[in-house]
Amino acid sequence: MAQNPATMQQLTVLNKHGEKLVGILHETGSMEIVVLCHGFQSSKETRTLSNLAVTLENEGISAFRFDFAGNGESEGLFQYGNYCREAEDLRSVIEHFTGAKRTIVAILGHSKGGNVVLLYASKYHDIQAVVNVSGRYDLKRGIEERLGKDFLERITKDGFIDVKRSTGEVNYRVTKESLMDRLNTDMHEACLSIDEGCRLLTVHGSTDEVIPVEDALAFAKIIPNHRLHIIEGADHRYSSHQAELASVVLPFVKECLRLAKDAPK
Repeated sequence: MAQNPATMQQLTVLNKHGEKLVGILHETGSMEIVVLCHGFQSSKETRTLSNLAVTLENEGISAFRFDFAGNGESEGLFQYGNYCREAEDLRSVIEHFTGAKRTIVAILGHSKGGNVVLLYASKYHDIQAVVNVSGRYDLKRGIEERLGKDFLERITKDGFIDVKRSTGEVNYRVTKESLMDRLNTDMHEACLSIDEGCRLLTVHGSTDEVIPVEDALAFAKIIPNHRLHIIEGADHRYSSHQAELASVVLPFVKECLRLAKDAPK
């Protein structure tokens, strides 16, 4: 149970580009904190992140969920791709809390956020635990479903592709530069650069309709200090499996918290 009554407060962090990143801090008074990252065209307000933050809060563990630049309430323009830049947004958030003498016990990302936390761990070796919830292993997959079969030919010719809603209005624009950012982001190579001492949990739904469960198995094959949990029957958003997702994530975070507290200072 929580040792202190938690309070929810809005917190703003500046990224490297001077853009305000808006987040919600679930403050329990613990010096340890878990940072939660959302997925593509999403926000800190998703049911998955909100529920996980409350689950941690109820156990006395502070949590921070925030919007990447160009998403939700944060400043900046929405960009397709943008994986490395979002990892830099996460860097700004982590530096904010470590600067306040807080300990980041784990970083967690859902969907594209799973990729972001993995990329962060591959570049910055200051995090001891990562939770990848339904991240994509092969970033060359999943593009055709959004952009159409001839996406490379069209974007080379026009320089961009407008993705439209069913109403016909433009939802977002994919530039050639942003598409290449995604195609050139190699998750296999990134995962090989994650420290062996960094503990990693991958959770994936067996009936994920957006990112196939095979991607989770691929992560498990190449990351050394790795634990894999497949939630039977769960879809990409864990629509009917929120409680089960929390029951997998919480023990892992608590174990990481115990190890962090027991580590020699």
